[in-house]
This record gives sequence, structure tokens and C-alpha cells, in this order.
Amino acid sequence: MEKQNGQMNAPHPGTNLPPDYPPQYPSATLQGPPGHTGYPGPQVGYPPPPAGYSGAGPVGFPVQHQPVYNQPGGPAGVPWMPAPPPPSGCPPGLEYLSQIDQILVHQQIELLEVITGFETNNKYEIKNSFGQKIYFAVEDTDCCTRNCCGASRPFTMRIIDNMGQEVITLERPLRCDSCCCPCCLQEIEVHAPPGVPVGYVTQTWHPCLPRFTIQNERREDVLKIIGPCVVCSCCADVDFEIKSLDEETIVGKISKQWTGFVREAFTDADNFGIQFPLDLDVKMKAVMLGACFLIDFMFFERSGNTEKEGVW
Repeated sequence: MEKQNGQMNAPHPGTNLPPDYPPQYPSATLQGPPGHTGYPGPQVGYPPPPAGYSGAGPVGFPVQHQPVYNQPGGPAGVPWMPAPPPPSGCPPGLEYLSQIDQILVHQQIELLEVITGFETNNKYEIKNSFGQKIYFAVEDTDCCTRNCCGASRPFTMRIIDNMGQEVITLERPLRCDSCCCPCCLQEIEVHAPPGVPVGYVTQTWHPCLPRFTIQNERREDVLKIIGPCVVCSCCADVDFEIKSLDEETIVGKISKQWTGFVREAFTDADNFGIQFPLDLDVKMKAVMLGACFLIDFMFFERSGNTEKEGVW
């Protein structure tokens, strides 16, 4: 509660960063190697939303810095981020990401899993820096796959908004899970809305470091993610840096947050923070969310009684 209050009183006008974070990352339009013209901005002519999609709410609906309301479709008493007007060319449901530069991902504790060790579908709350809920993510994987393949399992992650509409779908295929094998590496595909690819996260082989490439819907490289050699969250956060393509500039990070001895020892419910430039394309922000889930499953998801941490 104190941390959340500190975030709400952050002395950085126009940002969502708490006071103990470093200065805001550079503008997305200034990053990249020579000849790079900036990260992709909102695109026009995007396919229309699926039939029955209810939209983001009326124009002029309160934005993030105004009072919080309980919107239809969410649990009573749980604050949801009010839906801002959608920017031009924004895929339906991603308008929430247009006004934020930080996302918090909190995995829910499953009592059945804690007591029996029986792997259940993961569930996550996705929030902004003020603790307002943006989305709710639910894994959709059959029982046999979860308990036979463990943390290496393929999965579909369905991300829904406060109206119960599925706005983002993440697809992870079954791939090799060994750093010694340079072929058939990990990947996750991001759809927004479901059925429309907006980007990919692909693992890049390296003998010592976890490395990933963020790609747009045309499979063009946009950003890189580089993690530490020793992926261990004992008493400290683990940071995966988001860098420009030339790896000269850090533009954000994905952090696995230390949650305390009891929670770390007896559950696989992890907390993550994602930071990125405020003016980054909303589709790339959605892809960053997919990268967070892929990192969670690769390095921090329990398999039986063993957590997948250690030297990469």
C-alpha cells in the first residue's frame, strides 16, 4: 500500500514513474541505429474490430489522472483504468496502452496448485502504475499439456478488458527449451484483436545471455531484449533490458520483482514491471506484454517443485 501511494505521488509531471525510478526513458522516436527512422507509429487502415466488440467507451470518458470508477464487467470494488478515447489507427482494446509508460503484471496465487502441486492455468492482473486494472490475462491450456510439459508447455494466453472482451491473444508454440541448441528457439506471437498478428518475440541464440528480438507484424526487427547471465531473483529484482537495435541505448526494461521469501519459496506467482517509452506504438507495447509472459515461463515458472532459475 505504501509503495502504491508513493507511485501516486510521483514528482514527475506527465509520467507514471514512481520517485525511486531513474529518469524517464528517451523518446522512442530518437532511438535506433544509423538510418533508423524511429519505431513504428500508429498505422491507419487497420482491420475493423470483430463483430460485437463494444469499443473503448464514449469520447471524453475520464482519463488516467482523474477519479477511478468501477466499470461494468469488472469485479465489484476493484478499480479499473477508465478507457481513454482510442487514437487514430489503434487496434480495438489497445487504447489503454496509449497513455502509459509502465505496466505491472501480478500473477494470482492458485491455492490448489500450492497445496497439491497440480499445475493449473495461470491468471494475471495487468495494472498501471496507480494500481488501476487494465486487463486480466488467463492461460488456456489443457490439463495434460500443463502437467506433462511443465514450464516448457505451449500455451494460449487470452487477455481481456474490463468489458470481458478478448483484446489480445498470445500464442506460444512448443519449441526447444535448451540454451545449448541454436535451432527451434522460443517464440511468442501476439494478436490484437484475436486473429490479427501485430508482432512477435523471438529468442536469439547466445551461449551466455538470454536474448530476444521484438518484431512487428511484418517480421521486421524493432527492439532487442537482453537479460542477465545469472537469472536468479533471490532477494533482488531481475532486469531484462529493452534496447535499440544497435544495443547502444536502453529504452526500457522488464523486471521480475522480488516478492519475499514465503511467496518465492512456496508459490510460482510472480510479479513483473514493464517500462517503455510513452510514445512507443501501442502494438509494440502489446508485444512487450507478450515478451513478459515468455520470460516468466522460460525462467520463473515452476516445473514440479523446481523453479527454472540459474545460469543461462
